[in-house]
Amino acid sequence: MGTAPPEDPRGHAHPLTIDPTGRDIHGEAARIRARGAATRVELPGQVTAWAVSSPKLLRRLLTDARVSKDPRLHWPAFAEGRITPDWPLFTWVAVQNMFTAYGGDHKRLRVLVSKAFTARRTAALQPRIEEITKGLLDRLAEAGRRSAVVDLRELYCYPLPIQVISELFGLPEERGAVLKAHVDDLFHTSADPGEMTASYTRMYALMAELVATKRESPGDDLTTALIAARDDEGRAPLSEQELLDTLTLFIAAGHETTVNLLDNAVHALLTHPDQLALVRSGDVAWQDVIEETLRVRAPVASLPLRYAVADIDLGALGDPAGTVIAAGEPVLAAYAAAGRSPEQYGADADRFDVTRADKEHLAFGHGVHFCLGAPLGRLEARIALPALFERFPDLQLAVPDDELVPVDSFISNGHRALPVRLDPAAG
Repeated sequence: MGTAPPEDPRGHAHPLTIDPTGRDIHGEAARIRARGAATRVELPGQVTAWAVSSPKLLRRLLTDARVSKDPRLHWPAFAEGRITPDWPLFTWVAVQNMFTAYGGDHKRLRVLVSKAFTARRTAALQPRIEEITKGLLDRLAEAGRRSAVVDLRELYCYPLPIQVISELFGLPEERGAVLKAHVDDLFHTSADPGEMTASYTRMYALMAELVATKRESPGDDLTTALIAARDDEGRAPLSEQELLDTLTLFIAAGHETTVNLLDNAVHALLTHPDQLALVRSGDVAWQDVIEETLRVRAPVASLPLRYAVADIDLGALGDPAGTVIAAGEPVLAAYAAAGRSPEQYGADADRFDVTRADKEHLAFGHGVHFCLGAPLGRLEARIALPALFERFPDLQLAVPDDELVPVDSFISNGHRALPVRLDPAAG
């Protein structure tokens, strides 16, 4: 499969092994930071990469033309066939969409979908998001009447972004449950390679079904718009594979960040009642909650992969260790580690504090690959969070905090379930 030797010949320490189950995301992030601004890590399948945890350095690299996301062009191990489909993360780097594009290809693909996520179009979605939110809260209340304990992630954090993104792309509502199952599988980074391959096969089948339906019955949705771009024989800006991979990126991975944002924000407030009181009193805004959650509990903990196009001397970019990332070496953006960096946020960087003056973060990326869906995710959170706490003012966790189980992933950062009591007095 192509692995690095146990010791780097340049004298760097043995790589830190990343836990594919994500059982201790923030503990692992602290260990990454302790090894310097950039350190070697071992990913599942014994593939080594450079994890960059310094916010300042990471920003520089995310806007550096010497850093690519295209493994076919800039990761020799992949281009030469040493990274094979049996690698657990193969599908994360092998997809062909703007997530893995570089230079002109990235610009071509991004232009096709960027119009869908303009500030004006996002703002226009607010009434519909409010309507969906109200319906979900009604269903949540009904579930609470049947059971003292309900899973807030399953019944609220998940369905809101799934329904919004499904409507944007014209995916039938009844396929939402199937989509959820597929997305869970894609982020399950400790699954064996066969499971991951099967997950993508099922996801592609769902996207192909959607494309076939929209080709036969076009609608006022983004899938129809992408098909029109794909089928424009005069320009042919999208290959069929790029079409399917673009749909997979936006429909699947596109909502996962918002699911975790809602999950983590609710959890943070319920475990920090003093912070919740500040929001309820009006001393701080819900936007402060959202940004502090994104900083301290990044919805995507680490994102594979980028690649050095040429040798990069990190010393010239501010790394005191003077590390050099050699051309062709992969880079892991360690967002969870960067979000709690004392370098930027001080000694209490790991504390959830909605009054913190500096909440700047990299949770949605930076530079040309900045998440197009970030404004939509923020809008959904601005609507969903206050509505939830207004409807259920006595909301509380139903289990001790240390009994919550993280999702089985080193990429996705959330909980498998978020059991709560909507009305503790009634229980």
